[in-house]
Amino acid sequence: MDSKKPTRPFRPSVSASILAAVRNRNKRSTGATKVVRSDLLIASYNVHKCVGIDKKFDPDRIAHVISEIGADVVAIQEADKRFGERSGLLDLARLERENKLIPVPVASLYPKGHGWHGNLLLFRAGVVQRVQQLVLPGLEPRGALVADIDLQAGPLRIIAAHLGLLKHSRQQQTEAILDAVHADPSRPTLLLGDLNEWRVGKGSSLHFLKPIFDPARNAVPSFPSRFPVLALDRVLGHPHSLVTAIEVHDTPLARVASDHLPIKAHVDLKAAIAETNAIKDRANLAR
Repeated sequence: MDSKKPTRPFRPSVSASILAAVRNRNKRSTGATKVVRSDLLIASYNVHKCVGIDKKFDPDRIAHVISEIGADVVAIQEADKRFGERSGLLDLARLERENKLIPVPVASLYPKGHGWHGNLLLFRAGVVQRVQQLVLPGLEPRGALVADIDLQAGPLRIIAAHLGLLKHSRQQQTEAILDAVHADPSRPTLLLGDLNEWRVGKGSSLHFLKPIFDPARNAVPSFPSRFPVLALDRVLGHPHSLVTAIEVHDTPLARVASDHLPIKAHVDLKAAIAETNAIKDRANLAR
């Protein structure tokens, strides 16, 4: 009789995963191999409640970084205080005055708040057709904004989210987000925000997003801002051709203003709309 205990499959620890990310930092992809620029620039930025790595609360620095990016759509995480009145931390009038960015309207339980569970979505020019505020499952209070916006380049659905710290919660949250996508798959869709996951493959809590989104596509390290090794912040597209390139906005000011660097995505909305229409046509012919 064999007294040997059955061996368990090796699962790398969090520390081992981070060390591997540090070792492979210079080998990581910085976006699509062939960068295709487009007229539509989308950004995601966890502003860390406007507290920089120097421990200073400075919303002006965050506003300057947003101006540096110059995006047409910006998803902000941690835009509100977490406790008390949950008041907004950014000067929205200034962002509109200097960058022509206006917020997607949300119905908040806190009159002084700017976002939904800290998620604030800003856009430059377009018409908001529909906004859905998702309460995401999990031990922590988390949420996502789903906004259908008709931009000059065409119709786009944007899901702005900040997922939880626990892997099991993130798995539940991705399932809730996919339910929102499946409710109306007719629009090209972006899922962006701080998804709190650096792993790729089957070990990732984002694995459940496949095949609608490809979590391993164009992941770039954005955290921590001084020495980014972890791709916590993502911009994922459906169809996959929607996002043509991802870049980290790495400037001296951005390295100090928050513990996350902003990421920005170049989006080819016209090509994605053409692909979506072709898929619809093939489905109709198959009926």
